[in-house]
Amino acid sequence: MSPTAADRSHADKSSTVQNTAVARQHLHGAHGHVTFLGAGPGDPGLLTLRAVEALAQAEVLVADPRVHHVVRPHARVGVDTPLRPEADGLSTAPAPAGDAAVDPGESAIASARSGKRVVRAVAGDPGLDSDAAREMLALASEGIPFEVVPGVASVVGVPAYAGVPLRDAQGTDVRFVDARTADDRCWTEVGASDATVVVSTTLETVGATAGELVAAGRKPDTPLTVTLAGTTTRQRTFTATLGSIAQTLKQAKVLPSADGAQPVIAVVGERSAAAQRDQLAWFESKPLFGWQVLVPRTKEQAASLSDQLRSYGAVPAEVPTIAVEPPRTPQQMERAVKGLVTGRYEWIAFTSVNAVKAVREKFEEYGLDARAFAGIKVAAVGEQTARALVAFGVKPDLVPSGEQSAAGLLEDWPPYDPVFDPIDRVFLPRADIATETLVAGLIELGWEVDDVTAYRTVRASPPPAETREAIKGGGFDAVLFTSSSTVRNLVGIAGKPHNVTVIACIGPATAKTAEEHGLRVDVMSPEPSVHKLAEALADYGAQRRSDAVGAGETVKRPSEKRPARRRTRS
Repeated sequence: MSPTAADRSHADKSSTVQNTAVARQHLHGAHGHVTFLGAGPGDPGLLTLRAVEALAQAEVLVADPRVHHVVRPHARVGVDTPLRPEADGLSTAPAPAGDAAVDPGESAIASARSGKRVVRAVAGDPGLDSDAAREMLALASEGIPFEVVPGVASVVGVPAYAGVPLRDAQGTDVRFVDARTADDRCWTEVGASDATVVVSTTLETVGATAGELVAAGRKPDTPLTVTLAGTTTRQRTFTATLGSIAQTLKQAKVLPSADGAQPVIAVVGERSAAAQRDQLAWFESKPLFGWQVLVPRTKEQAASLSDQLRSYGAVPAEVPTIAVEPPRTPQQMERAVKGLVTGRYEWIAFTSVNAVKAVREKFEEYGLDARAFAGIKVAAVGEQTARALVAFGVKPDLVPSGEQSAAGLLEDWPPYDPVFDPIDRVFLPRADIATETLVAGLIELGWEVDDVTAYRTVRASPPPAETREAIKGGGFDAVLFTSSSTVRNLVGIAGKPHNVTVIACIGPATAKTAEEHGLRVDVMSPEPSVHKLAEALADYGAQRRSDAVGAGETVKRPSEKRPARRRTRS
């Protein structure tokens, strides 16, 4: 088969991006260039398309520590990052003589002087960052070109994620105040008005900020919301009044950060929708909000599943329980691949992404590409395998219309017809431990099957010590088991999940294996599909949240309740 239209489109887009980048580089010349980039309040999904493009072309990345994790994944391999965040979230840099701290702006300007393309990433929007404005003036005075890529401002993005609209149907005025720089005149103006006030402050000073507003004329019973870690899965929003917010935070045992400057966004006003937040808090009310979910798969295998979990508010952690290795005797695979080229097969059936990878690697070894599939019908056991084929340049002819499994594939597989099928043979590259369901079904349909071991699966190495401790100590809220082997292998390499961890299984066989290992199964997928399994876990989380709210209890994640004993079957 020839490369797909999607591949050609992707190539065209890549060429356009490269040409644009070359044009920009020519424009910037030898003087260097700085892109001031707004990384938003914290959610990586809020980066703009232009921001992603700029990061991909940067030679130097200077990012504020709060947003380093947001922008770094989009930078190209080998980008210079003179400032790196430590584990505690503070920024460090190679210390010059005298141990003087390195200023991010000076670092960016110095790199631009040397002719580098620099991205200077700041939290929120550069237009509201006083340091960015100072750095732009310094660049302008030296004749170094720069550009600004706007980002979602924290004062707008955080209230949106907290479910607090800033304007109502009556068109309430909105004022923005930075408590760090506000003077008496500013407080007097906002205190005398009835506008909704959005205050950028810190957890340590939010009580004092409320006091300033009361002293300026706002009533102590004026509603307000205070949001910490806005737009991230650590977000927490508290609803109170100007007079009670300090006590509310104290009762919730919200502790200041180690560096004494944990940023928060407070929204103050009679019509700031604080009273309606229970109905409008779309983000924090996601069914798995903040849940740490263990996915016993590699990042590549779990990509779409992890994306789905994130859409429910979860924080997926991929821990591979199996490793893939070449077959012990490669001759059978080599003969089969040569048979593809010489017309030995009518069909090739891929039952996993790993099978696609194994065939692709063998093709590359022989100098072949997707064109070698011309005249051969291609089947994929499910959507994820089909996507891997499309990435290879092959569009599958058959994907199950129903259940994404070997059984589902057999439901749609045509029987062999000697009139219409010139060849009666199917090439089936798969794992050494695969079941015989597909082979038996194809033979029953009249096909000859070359069942070839394309790769071997072995137990993966144990995860890092902190991950093992989190599994055994209740640090994860849930674990998704997608096969019996994932149960056996996870317990073998990392230990048994803690009693509080919610156990979700893809089907009865997997659930039985989990129970045999002393685990109580909480969630069962209605269909043997990883996406249905994630959906079932989300339904479980939603019901759990509903029960807590109905009982007037604080909604807590499973990991926030850790009994002393490990999980046992009842």
